[in-house]
Amino acid sequence: MAYDEGLADRIRDAIDGQPGVVEKRMFGGLAFLVDGHMAIAANSKGEAMAHLDPDVAEELLGPHVTRTVMRGREMRGWLDLDQEATASDTELAEWVRRTVDYARSLPPK
Repeated sequence: MAYDEGLADRIRDAIDGQPGVVEKRMFGGLAFLVDGHMAIAANSKGEAMAHLDPDVAEELLGPHVTRTVMRGREMRGWLDLDQEATASDTELAEWVRRTVDYARSLPPK
């Protein structure tokens, strides 16, 4: 399944104006990298995938936010956000802000 282009457009709108953002097709989805670090993506399941500090990510788990699993392995610090978690542009913008802030906190690549 291809990524949700509508979700990718919404992420693009929310991340617009941020310096150092590059879009890259990855893992069947469209990733948004900030200063070389993947921040958020529209994944091949039609959901957003967010990269956050692992300790913060654990605190955000809930009914619509789950750990990302790739090839049977949970990815620490990565979250899948179902459509309910990003239903409004305000909710999506908050996830984008969190992921951009985390990407900027990492050492430059």
